[in-house]
Amino acid sequence: MEDFPILTELDSACSDLKTILKSSQTLQTDLQKQDQNFKTLHESLNVASRRLAPLQSLSIASKALETRINRAVSPALVLIDGFKISEPLQRKLVDISTKLPDQKSENRRLRLLIKYVDCVDKLNIAINLISQEGGPAIQRLQEVVEFLSRTKATDQFRTHRLRETLVTLKALYDTEVDSMKFDGLLDEALLNLQDEFEGILLQLRHHNIGVPTEEGGDDGGEVAGVSELGTEMEVEVLRRISETLTANDCLDICIDIFVKVRYKRAAKALMKLNPDYLRTYKPEEIDDMEWESLETSISLWTQHFELAVRTVFVSEKNLCNQVLGNIMEGMVWQECFVKIADKIMAVFFRFGEGVARSNKEPQKLFKLLDMFNSLENIKNEFYDIFEGEPGADICSRFRELEKLLVHASTKVYWEFGLQIEGNQDGLPPPQDGSVPKLVRYAVNYLKYLTTDNYTEPMAHVLRTEQIWKAGVLSAPESDENLLKEAVLNVMEALHRNIELKRGAYKDKVLNHVFTMNTYWYIYMRTRNTELGKLLGESYMKKNYKVVAEEAAYLYVKQAWGGLVRLVDKHETFEGDDAKGKIEAFLKGFEEAAQRHTSMYSILEADLREQIKEATVKLIVPAYSEFLDAFSGVLDVKSYSSPQSIEGLLSQIFSGIDRNSSMGSRRRDLKDRLEGRTSVSSDIEQVLGRGSRDRFRRNRSNASDA
Repeated sequence: MEDFPILTELDSACSDLKTILKSSQTLQTDLQKQDQNFKTLHESLNVASRRLAPLQSLSIASKALETRINRAVSPALVLIDGFKISEPLQRKLVDISTKLPDQKSENRRLRLLIKYVDCVDKLNIAINLISQEGGPAIQRLQEVVEFLSRTKATDQFRTHRLRETLVTLKALYDTEVDSMKFDGLLDEALLNLQDEFEGILLQLRHHNIGVPTEEGGDDGGEVAGVSELGTEMEVEVLRRISETLTANDCLDICIDIFVKVRYKRAAKALMKLNPDYLRTYKPEEIDDMEWESLETSISLWTQHFELAVRTVFVSEKNLCNQVLGNIMEGMVWQECFVKIADKIMAVFFRFGEGVARSNKEPQKLFKLLDMFNSLENIKNEFYDIFEGEPGADICSRFRELEKLLVHASTKVYWEFGLQIEGNQDGLPPPQDGSVPKLVRYAVNYLKYLTTDNYTEPMAHVLRTEQIWKAGVLSAPESDENLLKEAVLNVMEALHRNIELKRGAYKDKVLNHVFTMNTYWYIYMRTRNTELGKLLGESYMKKNYKVVAEEAAYLYVKQAWGGLVRLVDKHETFEGDDAKGKIEAFLKGFEEAAQRHTSMYSILEADLREQIKEATVKLIVPAYSEFLDAFSGVLDVKSYSSPQSIEGLLSQIFSGIDRNSSMGSRRRDLKDRLEGRTSVSSDIEQVLGRGSRDRFRRNRSNASDA
């Protein structure tokens, strides 16, 4: 074997294989035994599984029951938490409500109110939580009862008790929760908050309304500054209360309280101004008012209207925004403010509309312009205050009032011109040739209209009327041209009225006196005024000054020229003829003086002085020269001296009351003329020698001075 190692290895391998085969056979035997054991175990498990199946069903049912119980318990726990929160809050509310009446410090009371509002808010949240979670809790409990009844997971006794508990809880929820919300401490607290809300609003007053300032005096010195209504703490409390009331479905009540109280306070503030005219007269009764009362009422209306808009309503709007601005995303407060202002503005609008629709009397123009100018001055502020859709109606009525005032102002003015042209004063021309009242009124009327106070408003009114008639796209004239054209219209109507009255005189001298007085009055009263500047100096001279000078020249010629012809020194007279002429002169002089003092009136001192100078230069030199020329045939000392004649002319044109001085003048003239002789002459050459030029020159110098 040793000689054959391969055989040895093969023998060894064969032995190993036999060992392995024996081991495999043994392992197979063991595996067969294990397989038999597994079969036995499987059979045992099958038996155990069949025995445990009922327990598995019970486990699944227990898990389902546990789930339903948990679903029912969770809302119930939340419900219990809500009750736990509400109980101390209710006690705290009672405690604070007992302290509030005894609190005398306003700031402490306001801070206590804020705590009170906080408690109300928290109690409301707790009650809402109870209300929201109570229904689901009952529903889930209902599901548990139904499940137990269906599955028989517990005994009937427990199921019956659970069902009774469900019925009791449901009845309690249906009654107690509603009681907590509507009949309990929360409801009482909300009523208290409404009272506090109203009380604080009543305390917020407008200060210094109607109090005159030192500068303004009693006629319009009202303080016009915007005052804040309430302190920051008061406003904060009001805001918190309004939000709490809104959160508890009391928004309508909150708005009603706010509007009612603030309207009352705003109206009471304006009543301090004593606007009796708003209460005394209805719009249809304005025509029956005395002019002085109406004028005063309109002046007060413009002041009060501006004061209401710029102070009272601005303050009220700020308060509305501060208190109600956060409610419904700011959609409530503007409407509340408009409700407060609407009734007050309606009263102002009614009066303004009544004035605009009343009779169109000339004197109303300036008050209508005052009203229009007042509206224009506050227009932008007015639209800002009543902005948005809530204030659309008030803004519309504001615009309508402006339209009425424009129509009324223009109608009053144009009808005034028509009244002047139609001589609707119904009066004859003055018997003494003085300036008619209508002329005086018209001139002063136009002078006042062209002052700084009324130039711009009147031009604005005329421009607005022109735009309405011609359209927005038309090219409007300048304000100055519009006003000038309107004034010229009335001046021309006045001119036609004067000419109509002038033609009614049968006495030519009186005609000249009237013309001279009237046109000179117009010229002198308008020069160096805004009216004169508007019309232009050239226009005034051409249409009034020149006409007055022409009439003055004709007056001197007509009234006194005949006397000059009696004392013409160039004629040759015998002694008796000279005496006859001078006697006729003195007699004619007396008659002319009597006519002047009894029939003619020249009220303008400067005009009267220049007429006197022109008359003296016409009469006295001619008379003096006649005496000198015929001193040989006349007893010159027995006649009035030229100085006496000049003195008498000075008395005639002195401007002293005619009725009081006429008798003494007549006696003086009669005494001087009694028993004297006269001479006669013709002085046509004297009149032609330049008396008209002298008068014009003297008149021009005086007027220029």
